[in-house]
Amino acid sequence: MRIAITAIPPFDFNLSAIIFEGGDPDIRAYRDGRSWQVIRIGERLILTTITSVGTVDEPRLAIELQSDRPISTSEQRRAANVVRRLFNLAFDLVPFYRDVQRDPVMARVTRRLRGLKSPRTQTVFEALVASIIEQQISLSAAHSMERRVVKMFGRRLRVRDGRYYAFPTPQALASATPKRLRARGLSSRKIEYIRDMAKAIAEGRLDLERFRRCADTEVVIGELRRTRGIGRWTAELTVLRGMAALDVMPADDLGLRRVIAHYYADDRRIGADEARAIAERWGRWKGLAGYYLIVAASTGRRGLNDGSSDGGSYYGLMGQSGYPMCRRQRPRGRAIPPRAPRQDSCRIS
Repeated sequence: MRIAITAIPPFDFNLSAIIFEGGDPDIRAYRDGRSWQVIRIGERLILTTITSVGTVDEPRLAIELQSDRPISTSEQRRAANVVRRLFNLAFDLVPFYRDVQRDPVMARVTRRLRGLKSPRTQTVFEALVASIIEQQISLSAAHSMERRVVKMFGRRLRVRDGRYYAFPTPQALASATPKRLRARGLSSRKIEYIRDMAKAIAEGRLDLERFRRCADTEVVIGELRRTRGIGRWTAELTVLRGMAALDVMPADDLGLRRVIAHYYADDRRIGADEARAIAERWGRWKGLAGYYLIVAASTGRRGLNDGSSDGGSYYGLMGQSGYPMCRRQRPRGRAIPPRAPRQDSCRIS
């Protein structure tokens, strides 16, 4: 079954999806102009395979939907909306490009990467779990753990000759035993953080999706940091990945700082404060500008004199998604309080 959707131009699908090129083909990947992953529509799993059939200035995507039983018209519409969110198709890049023109480096990079949009995860929970796993370890080790967690605890969809995995639900991770999680490579502390959070969601004490309706990113970060195991670095990655809050830049990340230093400080080692000071020139687009620098470095489209690349990938493919990062944050905060949900969308519980 195929459906077609459009995006606000400019949008370069292949440039935006190429960060998933190294992804696990059973979870989320990009190959030869096609990007695919399993999405969840209610209790239903649907494999989406996306290709571009338009141009950067007249973007149009073809989406093939596959499942283990017929897909209703309503499910088709909901699947299309999920893909729109995953690739941030309703986001208009023009104001960002206009606002950074006074910065000659960023102006040059945005011209080279015209149409690049930052993907997001289907749920905030998915972004937060990935960010916790990636704390204080190498990105390659984190990706390996994330893939093993998804394949052990995520639901499997069989279509045609393949099998594909959805990200585990809070209920699945809440019921996972520490022994099974430890066998996936997670430390005891990370197991505690993830299980506590998953249980709070499963029991109705925590609603992470409510944060999408909160306009103040700093309030969301503050609320997330109230939770045990979540410091500023983890909270910033979560709102970038799960909410596309593009005004946030995780300056504590060494990989990101190296990229900023390459463009703006002659590769001199810089600290978080200096990185934040440099980012002030990008105004409300700090996270998106940082993303552009990392993608430019990773793809060799630097807009500078050399073609070297360093700094990782903004979306560490989360087992398949994430901001590239260097694990310096120390967890802090307290356990999630067992209380009834509030109506304030900017409150964690």
